[in-house]
Amino acid sequence: MTFQNTREFAQELDSQDKLHHYRNEFLFPQVNGRKVIYFTGNSLGLQPKRTKAYVDEVMDDWAKLAVEGHFYAEKPWWDYHERFATPLSKIVGALPSEVSVMNTLTVNLHLLMVSFYRPTEKKYKILCEAKAFPSDQYMLQSQVRFHGYDPDDAIVELQRREGEHNIRLEDVLAKIEELGEEIALVLIGGVNYYTGQVFDIKTITEAGHKVGAYVGWDLAHAAGNIKLELHDWDVDFAAWCSYKYMNSGPGNASGCFVHEMHHDNYELNRFAGWWGHNKERRFLMEPKFSPETGANGWQISNLPILSLAPYLASVEMFAEVGMDALIEKRDEITSYLEFILHEIDKEVDSTFEIITPENPVERASQLSVFLHGEGRALFDYLMKNGVITDWREPNVIRLAPVPLYCSFEDMYEFGQILKEGILSHKK
Repeated sequence: MTFQNTREFAQELDSQDKLHHYRNEFLFPQVNGRKVIYFTGNSLGLQPKRTKAYVDEVMDDWAKLAVEGHFYAEKPWWDYHERFATPLSKIVGALPSEVSVMNTLTVNLHLLMVSFYRPTEKKYKILCEAKAFPSDQYMLQSQVRFHGYDPDDAIVELQRREGEHNIRLEDVLAKIEELGEEIALVLIGGVNYYTGQVFDIKTITEAGHKVGAYVGWDLAHAAGNIKLELHDWDVDFAAWCSYKYMNSGPGNASGCFVHEMHHDNYELNRFAGWWGHNKERRFLMEPKFSPETGANGWQISNLPILSLAPYLASVEMFAEVGMDALIEKRDEITSYLEFILHEIDKEVDSTFEIITPENPVERASQLSVFLHGEGRALFDYLMKNGVITDWREPNVIRLAPVPLYCSFEDMYEFGQILKEGILSHKK
C-alpha cells in the first residue's frame, strides 16, 4: 500500500479497519478537552469500559453472599481462575492446562526459577540479553546469589554489536553454542522493552535445548502483542504481566505457562501452597502436598478475585477479536506510524532514528525513536498537547500504536503535533 500523510487518507484507513469500533470500548484520558493520543499501552493499557461491570459483579456477590460467594456467586470464586484457561491459551499458543494466573510477573519468574534453574558445579550459567528490563536483572542476580554463585560469572549477557541497536539472532545462537553445557538456563524477554525487538523464540528455544538447558521467556511485552506458539515451540516456561497489552489495570495479576512435558515431573522443585494442592482434596486439609494437575499446580495462595475480574474482562475481549486480526492491524498501523515519522523527518531539522528493527517479523506494536537534536522539552510538549508517550534516557521515545484502541487518524495527528513541537521551540 502507498501511504499518504493526509488526514483524509488516515480517515479512509480507519473506515476500512475491521477493529475500529473497539476503540469505543475503551476510556481515554482527556487533555485540553480532547481524547489523548495514547502510545503507552506497552506500559499500562487503557481501561475497557466493560471492566467496571466485571468488578461490580464481584463486589455485589461479596455484599450479598459474603463467604458463600466462593461457591454460589454467578462466577464462583473457587474456580474463577479456570475461566482464563481457554482464552489465555489461545493468546499464547498453549494447551489450556499449560496456563494459569497468579501473583505478579517477577514473583512468578522467581517461583518458576525454583523449578527450572537447577545449577550444578559445571552447569550453572544463565544466558539473558543485555539491557533487559531491570526487574529481570535484579531477579537473576538474586537467584544466582541464593545458589551460591557470583552474578558476574554466572550471568552471561548477550551483547549488541558495536554501533548496532539490536541483538542479532546469529550472535544468540553462537553464544549458546560457545557456552554449551555450562548453560543451565536461557531466560530472555520475548520483546525487548527498550528497543521493541522481537526475538525468535522458536529458534532460540531449540538451540537452548540442544545444549541441555531449560529455556524460559519473560513475555511482559509479548503477550497480547505478538503471535506466540509456546506449546509447539517446546518452551519450558514463561510468564507475563496482564496490564500492558491486555489492559487489566495497574500492577495486576500475572499469567504463567508451564509446558505439559513438565506437569508430571515431580522431581522438579516447586514452592508449594494450599491453592496448588489437588483441587478435589483441598478441603481434606492433608499434611502432604499433592499438586493440582497442569500449570495450576504451581499456584500457592488463593487468588485475588477483585484483581482477576478486570483481567477476565480483557481476555474475553481478546477471544472476540482473535490474535490474527490484532496482528494484521498491528502491522499496518505500525507501518503507517513509521511512514509518518519519515515524512515529518523531511520537514524539520531534527533527525529521527528508529531503533526498532525494520523487519516486521522482528517488531510488534512499538517503535522506539532516537530524537537526534531534541531533548526532554519535546517530550514535555507532546504530553502537554495530548500525546501520551514514554521517555527513556538519553533521548528515546517509545511509541506503541496498540491496535485495539489506536486509530490511523491518531498517527496522522501525532505527526502534526510532533512537527509543531519541533518547529515551535526552534523559532
